[in-house]
Amino acid sequence: MSFQAPEEHGAGDLLLRSYHAGDGPELHRAVVSSYAHLRTFMPWARADTTVEQSGEIARRFRATWLLGEEWVVSVWRADKLVAGTGFHLRGRPLDAGVADIGMWVRADEAGRGLGTRVLAALVDWADAAWPFYRLTWSCDARNAASARVAEKCGFVREGRLREDERDHVDPSFRRDTLLFGLLPADPRPWRGG
Repeated sequence: MSFQAPEEHGAGDLLLRSYHAGDGPELHRAVVSSYAHLRTFMPWARADTTVEQSGEIARRFRATWLLGEEWVVSVWRADKLVAGTGFHLRGRPLDAGVADIGMWVRADEAGRGLGTRVLAALVDWADAAWPFYRLTWSCDARNAASARVAEKCGFVREGRLREDERDHVDPSFRRDTLLFGLLPADPRPWRGG
């Protein structure tokens, strides 16, 4: 399937877009300042990441976007990176029409509805411009905020994988994973339906 991914999507004061090569310093500020907030559920978050490493990550995200391998989305309010999300194929071909969505929110932006706004905007963008039929969301069962964001955006809880993965903070603990899905016929509550 030939598909040219759109570059950006506006949603009020938020801009969802591909990472750019110069986004490393802001990615670094966002992740390092949010490390304590992110570390429990985001194994990739590290307090010792350098600006150079963050720059390489931003360039890699841009490359995978251009190659059509996956689409890691940065979320901006003016010049501030406030969240990250994306459409991930997780080994499926694009023509399967299924993308998994993950998300992180900058610590100083958390708890104020930003995650719900970002997910609603991402679903609107998917519905308008991407070739996805089904969107999925999974989260650690202990991450109640993540589960609430999915449910507020119309995702249906489809299952719980018991003791699915080792916890990255405490490998002696096995976490449960909650699975959610969104189909074209499912309501989009922020649209009033």
